[in-house]
Amino acid sequence: MSRIGIRPIPVPAGVTVAVDEATNVVTVRGPKGELTQPLSRLLTLKQEDGTITLERPNNLREARSQHGLARTLVANMVDGVTKGHSKTLEVLGVGYRVTVQGKDLLLNMGYSHPVTIAAPEGITFAVKADEKTRAQQIIVSGIDKALVGQMAADVRKVRKPEPYKGKGIRYQGEVIKLKAGKRAAAKK
Repeated sequence: MSRIGIRPIPVPAGVTVAVDEATNVVTVRGPKGELTQPLSRLLTLKQEDGTITLERPNNLREARSQHGLARTLVANMVDGVTKGHSKTLEVLGVGYRVTVQGKDLLLNMGYSHPVTIAAPEGITFAVKADEKTRAQQIIVSGIDKALVGQMAADVRKVRKPEPYKGKGIRYQGEVIKLKAGKRAAAKK
């Protein structure tokens, strides 16, 4: 039995979960917004006493593979409409600057032109400076966890951390293993 799939999902007050039986689409509404997600037809969603449980009718391979995934997707939707999701990125490097213009993110990352990333519906960008390292931080937030993660990856893709000095855009807490340069190799 799936260890993740059998765990019940607590539904906080103010959150409503609806399932369209014909298409097996789950809709979660909460204080921050509304999310929809289609689920596999092999799974059934049951609501009782402020919790949601996902059940599968049999132990076929396809049903087992979808069980834990569907439970995690629904749990992320409930968390998203109540608390929201966010990812923090750090900008390290001399002359690298990040600003927010309206809803868009403007990145000056050493190219001959500034790079603009438009915020899709449901995503907000914020920029702040870290007191300890004085590096700029980009905070990508929204209610859809997959969209927040994808936008954070797209921002990081503008200037990935390089392996010699570690300059670029990295996730907060990401460790970059630095390579030795030519001088270190010549001294051996």
